Amino acid sequence: MNKITIQCPAKINLNLKIICKRTDGFHNIESIMQTINLFDYLTIKVEYAPSNQIILSGNSNEIPYNEKNLVYKAVELFLKEAKITNKKIEIYIEKNIPVSAGLGGGSTDGAGALYGLNKIFNSKIDLHSLCAKLGSDLNVCLQGGRILATGRGEILAPQKFEKFDVSLIKPLNLGISAKEAYEKYSLHGHNEKYKNDLEYAVIGDYKELQYIKQKYPNSVMTGSGSTYFIINREFKKEKNYWVKNGLKSIDYGVKEI
Repeated sequence: MNKITIQCPAKINLNLKIICKRTDGFHNIESIMQTINLFDYLTIKVEYAPSNQIILSGNSNEIPYNEKNLVYKAVELFLKEAKITNKKIEIYIEKNIPVSAGLGGGSTDGAGALYGLNKIFNSKIDLHSLCAKLGSDLNVCLQGGRILATGRGEILAPQKFEKFDVSLIKPLNLGISAKEAYEKYSLHGHNEKYKNDLEYAVIGDYKELQYIKQKYPNSVMTGSGSTYFIINREFKKEKNYWVKNGLKSIDYGVKEI
């Protein structure tokens, strides 16, 4: 096998509580996360080369196709840990999950890259340990379903799966990085009214988020934003907002198609 296509699901945070700041600069969290049927797709090709090469391309102009991309970092780490040499790894990223949206788009692509390479090379490497080295949401995206994530997001406790419909809304020109959200959390703390501590930290700074919350009081921000979700209801189409209705919870993570 030298070619594979991997389906990489988005995730939402049904809730997100910040427990404390860690000595490594990250935060300990408690969050119930759920994968949903909004997918990126990775097409991975492997060929012989005189030395290892990683070549990324894709359909989005919002992400880098170099060593800054989590997919690149995942490939680099996998080749190193599996002691694989003389390979050219080409990956085409079909991006459908919005960027900087709190939906785990980068994380699921990183997990998908590890999963795909593991399939191609039939490796015995512990993918969860590699995911934990790369970021906080990769483990959830690798495993999928409904999961209580603790630590910085890498410690997983599977929960009973529940089927539900979910809709998403995101301001078109607003992305919020995790770094920004957590820095603002350190200033604002949490408020018991909010299911997501990071929502309380950032909502005061963005009128677009306030608009969503006022119009849909039962909606919840996912991750560090700027996407909101609502369960078993739909958002109306809005000018200057990306809306995706009719999605569903799923009981799996990244997988081959």
